[in-house]
Amino acid sequence: MPEDVDQRYTLAVEMLDGALARLAAGYESDPAERQDLVQDIHLQVWRSLRSFDGRCSLRTWVYRVAHNVAADHVGRARRRKGMIGFNQSEAEIAADPRPSPEMEVSDRLALAQIHAMLHRLQPVDRQVMILYLEDESAVTIAEVSGLSAGAVATRISRIKRLLAGQLNLEATR
Repeated sequence: MPEDVDQRYTLAVEMLDGALARLAAGYESDPAERQDLVQDIHLQVWRSLRSFDGRCSLRTWVYRVAHNVAADHVGRARRRKGMIGFNQSEAEIAADPRPSPEMEVSDRLALAQIHAMLHRLQPVDRQVMILYLEDESAVTIAEVSGLSAGAVATRISRIKRLLAGQLNLEATR
């Protein structure tokens, strides 16, 4: 069985490593905390694969584990900081300080703005939008989040309108 777990873990990392890093960025704005979150996600994914029974796809399983770890991380941070809500000032939400050379400045600013907006969403909405941005289907998002596919589609539509309104508001400032 350990070989099977190691093989599944290797497959999961090959399939979703970049997505897991982006998922962590959607939940954590601090680069050091984000790295810790990514490591926690990888550890929990590896541990959880012992009980993976194939009733869902490996991709769905890994996303479920990753989102649960990220949600726990946010909950612990809230308790630690004594925060009442998920809202943070824009000064607290910064872009990743490690810019990639191929990205334009405007792309980095837009990404930071999107992350800031994601950080202000409620946990379920954040989960839905992060998976949507990873181009997952409503069915997959429903499996991961526990919502129905119809509820996922409704949330995506509502959140897209909300985010577009916020982007337009930011652009007019």
